Amino acid sequence: MTGEKDPLRYFRIEARELVDHLGQGVLDLQGGAGTEPVARLLRHAHTLKGAARVVRQSGLADAAHALEELLMPYRDAEPPAAIMGDLLRITDAMAAMVVQLEQPDIPEISEKEPERATTNDVDDLLEAVDEAHARFAPLRAHTEALDKARRAAETLAEQLRGERSAPAAGALSAELTTLGRRLTETVEQVARELDDIRGRAERLRLVPAATVLSTLHRAVYDVASTEGKQVQFDSQGGDLRLDPHVLAQAGNALLHVVRNAVSHGVEPEAERVAAGKAAQGRVSVDVRRRGRFAAFRCRDDGRGFDLDAVRRQAERRGLVPPGAEADVRELMRLLMQGGISTSERVTGVSGRGIGLDAVRDVAERLGGDVSVHTEPGRGTTVELVVPLALVSLSGLVVQAGGMLAALPLDAVHTCVLLAAVEAAAAVEAGALAHDGRVLTYLPLSRVLPAGAPNGNATAGAVAVVLASGDDVFAVGADRLLGTSTLVVRPLPELAPAAPVVGGVSIDAEGNPRIVLDPAGLATAAATAGGSQIFAEPEEVAASELPPILVVDDSLTTRMLERSILESAGYRVELAASAEEGLERARRRPYALFLVDIDMPGLDGFAFVEMTRADPQTARTPAILVSSRASAEDRRRGADAGAAAYMVKSAFDQEELLARIRELAGAPA
Repeated sequence: MTGEKDPLRYFRIEARELVDHLGQGVLDLQGGAGTEPVARLLRHAHTLKGAARVVRQSGLADAAHALEELLMPYRDAEPPAAIMGDLLRITDAMAAMVVQLEQPDIPEISEKEPERATTNDVDDLLEAVDEAHARFAPLRAHTEALDKARRAAETLAEQLRGERSAPAAGALSAELTTLGRRLTETVEQVARELDDIRGRAERLRLVPAATVLSTLHRAVYDVASTEGKQVQFDSQGGDLRLDPHVLAQAGNALLHVVRNAVSHGVEPEAERVAAGKAAQGRVSVDVRRRGRFAAFRCRDDGRGFDLDAVRRQAERRGLVPPGAEADVRELMRLLMQGGISTSERVTGVSGRGIGLDAVRDVAERLGGDVSVHTEPGRGTTVELVVPLALVSLSGLVVQAGGMLAALPLDAVHTCVLLAAVEAAAAVEAGALAHDGRVLTYLPLSRVLPAGAPNGNATAGAVAVVLASGDDVFAVGADRLLGTSTLVVRPLPELAPAAPVVGGVSIDAEGNPRIVLDPAGLATAAATAGGSQIFAEPEEVAASELPPILVVDDSLTTRMLERSILESAGYRVELAASAEEGLERARRRPYALFLVDIDMPGLDGFAFVEMTRADPQTARTPAILVSSRASAEDRRRGADAGAAAYMVKSAFDQEELLARIRELAGAPA
């Protein structure tokens, strides 16, 4: 259907997003976050009212206006709990209107068609990316042919040295060199962009966990209102994008858990106060990725399970002999079998003994696991862990032992360029000295499928410091190839992999790429190097040119600039803030500072000013790199003492390297 035949096409998308924001925003009013949530709700309601009037959807416009009227008296004050019910009734009515718009009563169109159309659109896009890459691939061969022509021109120029035609041959060689470099850069840039498009397209198949967390938040509010309790809901992990099938089933299971947590986990206010607890109860849900799995964890600070009641119920049903001892783990196992409830009454939301067994059923269907931990008087934690069919994440692509692999970017702490002697020492010792600590060091070439079978592979020149839980360790790679958006799939069951492999992603050419699991790497590093205390490696003589310090709060930018500089032969160290950069600059000399401007805390201007004022760093040149392009910002940079100012939107790799060579010299 085209936009001309369907005037509501874009309004449906906007209305759905705004109504979702309004529903969640109303629930957030419970958190005592001041007046900002009210102002945000008013902005969303006003936007929806205006858009609805443009497309003549008077029902939605009137509902948005009613929401504004309720909230306007509290623009500068927190609204009372008494109006929460009215606000939610309005947002519920809005949601129903949007659903009606999304599913018009047209007999010849089934309800499933919009979903299939979306999936088909993604498939078509991925096919187009693959086709574009196939058509683009021959350019790589052309770059090789151009390089051969360049070498032939150089040979000809050498042979004609002293002849009248020698300058022409030399000019031809220079032109071919320039053309070859530009063509290679273009090929690599387009390949990266195609890879990024594929990743973004595949992400469309996934759904953010926030969609389920919002539903759970509303369920907690509804049950608490019914029970006359005060309950605060907290959540984390809403940005994690998961397979919709997995997310829907996990969400349905967790509905039972949060309802039970509020209904007969969280105590009435008087009972909580008498027990020395806060009057308001708390239920939290967080979603996390653990390698190949997703973990959904629900916690409450209620009374915990009544283990004596569970034991009595089990005895009454003949599940345990009367008077027999049963530990907590066995009682929890019986509780998850279903039919046992510790609630003394049956309500609309609890008391039928069908809570935990519903979670168990989901775990069994998805091939996962469920665990329950309860502490009388302190609360209960229920955790559902399920394998992931698909998960979206940002990855750092590395090369080691001739093979490409990706590391989850959220596990990357920093990267350190190692000189050959440092890399050799780290491999031999199985350890790396970094920031005053000695970290276990594992060359990736030893654990990747293409690595040397005897484990004596040569380590790469880059150490990637990773964090997995409480473990901090380093892995070695030959090169960093940049960051990429990855959609990770599990390996087929008939293709078992080592524990270090978390899954596989598909690159722009349609080829599989291994995604490594930080937890598996931590285990492998501990096994290879142990957790013993290693002797401090001997000091390595400094290279002729000190390293360049890159200061930027964006990990993606830090990795991009590092890749550019290291490809040109420079050593690089990284700092994620101006404060960290200043601390590093006091500890050792640097050839140059490459500094972002907009950072939390101290900005780039302040960093440059402070390094100019310190005699120890005053002679180290600084280049500011920023998205700001105004003459005023350039003047501020010059006044602060920056030697150069580069704008990110007009970023030119060759220009950056030329300025660095001019200010700091060429690498040794």
